[in-house]
Amino acid sequence: MTSKHRAAVLGSPIAHSLSPDLHRAAFAALGLTGWTYERFEVDEAGLPGFLAGLDEAEWAGLSLTMPLKRAIIPLLDEVGDTARAVEAVNTVVFTADGRRTGHNTDVPGLVNALRERGIGEVATAAVLGAGATAASALAALARLGAHEVTVYVRSPERAREMAVLGERLGVAVRTADWALGAEALAHPLTVSTTPAGATDGFADALPAAPGALFDVLYHPWPTRLAAACADRGATVLGGLDLLVHQAVLQDELFTGGTPGPLAAVRAAGEAALATR
Repeated sequence: MTSKHRAAVLGSPIAHSLSPDLHRAAFAALGLTGWTYERFEVDEAGLPGFLAGLDEAEWAGLSLTMPLKRAIIPLLDEVGDTARAVEAVNTVVFTADGRRTGHNTDVPGLVNALRERGIGEVATAAVLGAGATAASALAALARLGAHEVTVYVRSPERAREMAVLGERLGVAVRTADWALGAEALAHPLTVSTTPAGATDGFADALPAAPGALFDVLYHPWPTRLAAACADRGATVLGGLDLLVHQAVLQDELFTGGTPGPLAAVRAAGEAALATR
């Protein structure tokens, strides 16, 4: 296990992040006394300077949130295959030989969260949105066997980007107008990757028997769309499911040991949200 003992989450804005609660709970449960996990407000312009100021002998790694998941890539020595495919790094590890390595735990985190709820394979699916999280969702759906994914977008440029990513992943990407987003829930699984309130209007136009919904928001929760789907008997996952599963994989990378304890990390996240 690594002798490094510091980790943190970077992003902007960052005050709302649950990551310190999750990782501190994991370190405590793993008996890692002396390990710390902090949060730092860092934007794209400030990222190179922040990295340059670190004593990497002390640092195990970093978690990255928006807007840094792509901005970090040119500053790394090595980027893992999954992170390279989706052009998004959410985890940096400082190795013993002085290298900065980038990883993506969002993709396997999505997969593991779905498998925990009994969704281990899908043939077709839908994605609401087309940003960095949507790219990770598309990669996760590819791992689950999806051969066709319909992406509901506002921007033709984003639609083209998702289509190109689909080609790399071996998934046929169809695009549909954002206004038709309620139709996404006719698919066996829909992943919603949009900001708070963006899908509220779809809640009143759902199919009679919507498929499963993975809404990556966690506050406020439930979203109107999530609540409407749950009321109709659909399986619903939320952003905390993703946060917990990707965090325990980050802990494994940070410590060079085993994944963080899922139950302890989830309980910490639930407790933190209860106070908001």
